[in-house]
Amino acid sequence: MTWFKWLPWRYVVRYVAHKHGFIDPIALLAKLHNFAQPSEVGEPIELLRAGVVFHARGLINSRVIQHNLDWVWPYWIERQFDPNDQSFIPRAFSITHINLTHRNWTAIGYPDCPELPIVDPRGLLTPFLDSWSLDGWIMPEQGECLLPSRSDNSQQDMIVAGDVSITTTTHQQGMTLQNKAWVTLEEGIPVVKMQLRAKTDKAGYLVLALRPQNPEGVSFIHKVALNEQHNQWLVDNVKQIKFSRPADRYHVSSYKQGDVYIHLADAQQQTEGLCDVGMVTAAALFKMPQNDWYEIEITVPLSSAAQPQLQSGAWPAEQQKCCKLQCPDPHYQFLYDAAINSLILHSPEDVYPGPYTYKRFWFRDAAFIIHALLCAGLTERAARALQQFPARQTLLGYFRSQEGEWDANGEVLWILQRYAELTGRELSSDWHSPLKKGARWIINKRLSDKLDAPHAGLLPAGFSAEHLGPNDYYYWDDFWGVAGLKAAATLFKDVDPKLQQEFTEAAADFSAAIDNSLQHCAKRLKRPGMPASPYRRLDAGAIGSLAIGYPVQLCRPDDPRLLDTVEFLLKRCFVQDAFYQDMIHSGLNAYLTLHVAQILLRNNDPRYLVLMDAVAGLASPTGQWPEAIHPGTGGGCMGDGHHIWAAAEWLLMVRNCFVREENEHLVLAAGVPERWLHSESAICFGPAPTRFGSISLTIRQQQDEGVVLEWQADWHNAEGPELEICLPGYQALSVTAAKTGNVHLKKRSSSK
Repeated sequence: MTWFKWLPWRYVVRYVAHKHGFIDPIALLAKLHNFAQPSEVGEPIELLRAGVVFHARGLINSRVIQHNLDWVWPYWIERQFDPNDQSFIPRAFSITHINLTHRNWTAIGYPDCPELPIVDPRGLLTPFLDSWSLDGWIMPEQGECLLPSRSDNSQQDMIVAGDVSITTTTHQQGMTLQNKAWVTLEEGIPVVKMQLRAKTDKAGYLVLALRPQNPEGVSFIHKVALNEQHNQWLVDNVKQIKFSRPADRYHVSSYKQGDVYIHLADAQQQTEGLCDVGMVTAAALFKMPQNDWYEIEITVPLSSAAQPQLQSGAWPAEQQKCCKLQCPDPHYQFLYDAAINSLILHSPEDVYPGPYTYKRFWFRDAAFIIHALLCAGLTERAARALQQFPARQTLLGYFRSQEGEWDANGEVLWILQRYAELTGRELSSDWHSPLKKGARWIINKRLSDKLDAPHAGLLPAGFSAEHLGPNDYYYWDDFWGVAGLKAAATLFKDVDPKLQQEFTEAAADFSAAIDNSLQHCAKRLKRPGMPASPYRRLDAGAIGSLAIGYPVQLCRPDDPRLLDTVEFLLKRCFVQDAFYQDMIHSGLNAYLTLHVAQILLRNNDPRYLVLMDAVAGLASPTGQWPEAIHPGTGGGCMGDGHHIWAAAEWLLMVRNCFVREENEHLVLAAGVPERWLHSESAICFGPAPTRFGSISLTIRQQQDEGVVLEWQADWHNAEGPELEICLPGYQALSVTAAKTGNVHLKKRSSSK
């Protein structure tokens, strides 16, 4: 394809742009590139592609929504387009209209089923990825309709034990609507269910509405047809929507006619509708008794055939395998259990960082999510996800999910070592070649140590984690590179001593280059804090440099470089006790806040709990976090509305509060909140996998104001590790671990 470079395409593009009065795109791109470090890659094509799709939807939204505000729209639109709402966004110069204030939704599903329906904060059900949705309304014969997306009196609850479901309850002027959604199996076929249960003190109808929209905006419907029994819609000749009762009335409308909602009271009954624009709306109405509950159930098959990998009773079976938390804080308990369910749902084979916007693969997210799966005891799910990795490795050894992200190889090697440690299993010989190639890719990718520049010996400038900024020589990549080489050395210890030595020496060389670069930074910045790259000031991107302390633990907990970076971030980059990422995300980040909390916990700094409480307070009523959270509305403002990396970090944070590895010993109970110890109920956690084996903890309050900490363990070796017991507010103890044991802890002197 070298001939392509010789074609005068740049001149053609410039000529056409100038002729029609547009800015020269070639010159513009050149200017944009000047803001980043020189790099072999630009922004990953995968992100550019995703961005184009995202804004294409937003462009459609801009042509449809603002001209049809008499339609019933999803919750985010009703809020974002309301000038009296704090979520309102002016749109005069916005080319695209996208959800920036309430990117909140929750996945429902079935273990190992790849389809992940989502439910928005008002119960709007989107059965398929990027599809149309179903809504429930109440239409009284006299008075205003109950429309959940416009209601201020609505609450949402999620059942996290046993079969998972979401119930949205809305009240308005003598009317109550309960909308429950879940996924189950029927003859081996996964189906999503919506149960509408309603009561009204006046005569009226329960309405099932078919909507060409979802939490991102417009999603086209060109045709809908009701069957002769009036109990099933067929959408676009493909998808079935079944009702448990025949509809008493039924209406269809096209874009030119307006929303079917506008015509519910006056339109003639119609069983079929077509719309070239793709904005068919339909409603099935069911006559309700007065002052009594009325119920219909809607079924949407998620597959056309039975899926043999799906087993009945899968939810309780999967939940039973997990490391369990029992604590006196119902909110923390709920968030932990919800995080477990999120991990189960989003690991059907590959692991996904979200059910909608991020239902695709990144090695970075996968490393954290698989780590959480391992720490939760979901070993086989983790193993299955890891088996998808080799197919994504290039011939040169690069583990590629997106070009220009140089952290991937380190993350892959690190999580493989964690898998071996936490399970006590040796990696099969099939892994030896990918491991060797992956480690040598890191070695070969590094820049020369002899460069006369602060980035000497580091990895090249790359896009890296997109929340750090434009292409640069990110320390995040380098810390992961060192961690990967150390992991490879450990994994080859009993397999190939020469490779172990090669990778050990390479890790030491790489570490020395990083230390030298950071010394340049310390002189330039006049403080030890670690910026995002050798050429950046301390800013929000420095959050990436915390990787040296969490999760890879390449430095001591009290490393001055690490702690100074944390102090800078806490002072300059926190809003409402949560990390505010002002680059790209422009919101509060649950998972990045927890990265800081992990550093504080390792250093026995009690501020970790302030950050944990802040993250807990940012969770949605269904126990989820969007990737970034609007500081004003509390709604999602960026990324997936159900972010699995955030769920993984919550689980890992709770786990490390009870048990974490530190060098060659285990630290127990260092993050258990002291306020929990006033409860008469026992606090329990386990069985928790560690590199030394699994351990279960029980903490009980004693009448003498002391507590008893008990443990039961299944160590990998005959001798267990040293246990350092650091329960907040109580005297610290160090003991040699047996398989079972207990210690009585006395309160620490208040004068200390």
